[in-house]
Amino acid sequence: MALDDPTATILDSLYSEIDRAEWARLAPGVANPLSETEIVQLRGLGDRLDPIEVREVYLPLSRLLSTYAENTRRLGAETAAFLHEADVTTPFVVGVAGSVAVGKSTVARLLRELMSRWPGTPRVELVTTDGFLYPNAELERRGIMDRKGFPESYDRRALVRFLSEVKSGEPEVRAPFYSHVRYDIMPDAQVTIRRPDVVIVEGLNVLAPPPTPNDVAVSDLFDFSIYVDADVEHIAQWFVTRFLALRQGAFANPNSFFNVFADLSDEDAVSTALGFWNDINLPNLRENVEPTQHRANLVLRKGADHIVETVLLRKL
Repeated sequence: MALDDPTATILDSLYSEIDRAEWARLAPGVANPLSETEIVQLRGLGDRLDPIEVREVYLPLSRLLSTYAENTRRLGAETAAFLHEADVTTPFVVGVAGSVAVGKSTVARLLRELMSRWPGTPRVELVTTDGFLYPNAELERRGIMDRKGFPESYDRRALVRFLSEVKSGEPEVRAPFYSHVRYDIMPDAQVTIRRPDVVIVEGLNVLAPPPTPNDVAVSDLFDFSIYVDADVEHIAQWFVTRFLALRQGAFANPNSFFNVFADLSDEDAVSTALGFWNDINLPNLRENVEPTQHRANLVLRKGADHIVETVLLRKL
């Protein structure tokens, strides 16, 4: 951002900026509970994640989130006692937002594993908003298949209803399942949530404001939210790298959506990926995703090598 950018001024007033070295000191003496094999399994295509990154960035973040969750639970118990009501603990909900290919899925998976290692939050579930995309057939019927990932391609009301049931303490809540092999909703599969301590919700538009003032925003149901940020030029490069990796994987999986790109030359594959980026993902980032950054409680800012360089934490 430019120094005279009004958005930068707003962010400066809302957040405390913490550099990497200072942030890394916030979980002193805490051992990394994940093995290198586990870290590799959690890492997304093209993402860089190693034990140092886990220890210096995500271990302190998981400790902060667990602290928030424990204190929220304590506040709920004290409020119930004040009102002379039974204490009904409901899950602590964390939202993770950011661009396609920025690494938010890796962040969400990693936080699920790390938070489950803290004594106060042993049961953590992860839900992606991909499950609330309309099926491809419905997107085709509406004429918005080329806007998949834009706010109108999601069943926002179903997502709000799902999270409302989670926050109300329903014993069992179900979400649709999205296959990244088929790139479509699987009608015979579901994700089931049974009152965990924490629910992490990851998706492009989870911090978007409500469509009208009378609607509930998805983020209204979050207890804490994270935005994963990076320069657009870097994200574009990561998107192309990921596209090429998915295309390569399609050769080994006849069911992969990316089989339609398997016969492209490397040059044509790069051109195709850049077309998807410039025509769909970049406009969506500029119009719908990036403007929601200031709604997050915490912003992770990455450099060109996918490494988190600074952390912005919203002031209390």
